[in-house]
Amino acid sequence: MARQLPPPPEKRAALDGVLLIDKPPGPSSHDIVATVRRSLGGVKTGHAGTLDPFASGLLLILVGRATRMQGRLMELPKRYETIAALGTTSSTGDPEGEIVHTGRLPASPPLLPTGQIRQRPPIYSAVKVGGERAYKRARRGEVFELPERTVTIHRFEELWRDGARAAYLIECSSGTYVRSLIADLGDAYCQELRRTAIGPFEVSEAVPPPPRQIAWEDPPLRTIEQVCEELDRAVT
Repeated sequence: MARQLPPPPEKRAALDGVLLIDKPPGPSSHDIVATVRRSLGGVKTGHAGTLDPFASGLLLILVGRATRMQGRLMELPKRYETIAALGTTSSTGDPEGEIVHTGRLPASPPLLPTGQIRQRPPIYSAVKVGGERAYKRARRGEVFELPERTVTIHRFEELWRDGARAAYLIECSSGTYVRSLIADLGDAYCQELRRTAIGPFEVSEAVPPPPRQIAWEDPPLRTIEQVCEELDRAVT
């Protein structure tokens, strides 16, 4: 029999800290936050950087007073590994869009930009347009274009290439859209995407999200003090 969910947070010891969660493909970042919140009895919970539903990897879940650190954690650089489908386009830049096989393969090796670049977020993104998420307007068939932004690509390497598939390692600043980086190679889209690091935090240290409707008795929270120490060490 499943354990009962824990009592409301006011009846429990204070829960404050950061959870390193390894998000599986499928659920949204919001879904993971909601699952963790329920498992901890409704304590205030947030996250520091969205992952698309099709993507997997590191998600920083902020609990209690750690939600006040969201701005600082959101600005940390990210590392990703992605597998791209080549000679194919997607209306969303990922497997959830309308797929068109063109047969036109990007150059081998492709030109992989680094440094500061101008990038236009995909219309199927969580960027707000007039107070509404862009993806909602895109799904209604509205035609619009998001403004470009400046992002920094610290590292962009092709790990392997096999016919119409290739893998890339990308280290980039906050706000970078990997889907756009891959689409800009030519006829290509992100078939798989995994976030392996956020600042000093590695996915190898993360745990799976808790099962739904099950109390998380001993969550592996990193205290606010521990997180601040790790951030300080990363910049020294």
